Amino acid sequence: MSANKIKDVNSASRSLDLSRLLWLLLSVGVIIADQLSKWFVVEHIIKPEINGESGGGFFQWYFQEPLLTEHVTLEITSFFNIVMAWNTGVSFSLFNGMGPYGAYLLVAIAVAITLIFAYWLMRSAHWAYGTGYALVIGGALGNVIDRSRFGAVIDFLDFHALGYHWPAFNIADISITSGICLLIIVSLFFDLEGKELYRDT
Repeated sequence: MSANKIKDVNSASRSLDLSRLLWLLLSVGVIIADQLSKWFVVEHIIKPEINGESGGGFFQWYFQEPLLTEHVTLEITSFFNIVMAWNTGVSFSLFNGMGPYGAYLLVAIAVAITLIFAYWLMRSAHWAYGTGYALVIGGALGNVIDRSRFGAVIDFLDFHALGYHWPAFNIADISITSGICLLIIVSLFFDLEGKELYRDT
């Protein structure tokens, strides 16, 4: 192999390593944003509404014994509420109420799916696929953290119109949905034939 080809291969490898690092950082960023948003809503919006007292800091909330706060609805606009909803199902309250062992089953399924997506992410050589996988991984792990702590996921965004409410959701759900939509759109509507989408790790 010529020196120029070796240089090109090394450059491509470094670029791919950087992309993987950025994708992993995106997943971590989603987890942080998801957990911070849940802490802020529970401790500084919901709790003051319940007992008139603001909650504690993030780490105090995160490491204290988890308590299931009662359901609350705060009207923000004519089409948007902040709610305190405990989702024992999956994203957007699907399969809610699966029984006492449902949380463990859903954690196991979410972890398995996350590992599959992580494998695909580490093999991906195209930014769109890597970004989609990273968004799904970050969102899935954000909800896994809730389910491991509370046995349910904190949902607080409630949009409604004409008396109909979309199931409450959170930042993790937005990330999962955005990642899946990105993967579907790229797969269906963009011609990537002939481009290298995956590489061996």
